[in-house]
Amino acid sequence: MSVVVRSITVDCTDPQAVATFWAAALGWPVTDMHHDIAVVASDLAGMPRLLFLAVPEQKNAKNRWHLDIQATTTMEAEVTRLAGLGATVLRQVDQGEDLFTVMTDVEGNEFCVEVSPAERAALRESST
Repeated sequence: MSVVVRSITVDCTDPQAVATFWAAALGWPVTDMHHDIAVVASDLAGMPRLLFLAVPEQKNAKNRWHLDIQATTTMEAEVTRLAGLGATVLRQVDQGEDLFTVMTDVEGNEFCVEVSPAERAALRESST
């Protein structure tokens, strides 16, 4: 049996605000939005959509899993852009060629911004 991941679902108190952030962050359109749900989806075939559902409780613990996004320019430029959209930097993690910045979105959901492929190649080259 094969399946397709249709949605990555995020519980939040303000689906519209969180969807607006992620639509801007990813460059994907908001495809549905009403009082208790919002959907952000890529136009690329096979990509799961992000589904934001309203829940009454606030986030109160670390995410059990999260999105890792990869910069296309530089990690620093991407972190600056996302901070301008309302994200917050938590910390930078340096594990050799695995260099990334942990951030939170507008409701405190953690995600990571990884270095670009060119930055990763430069890190790999400098470690040899």
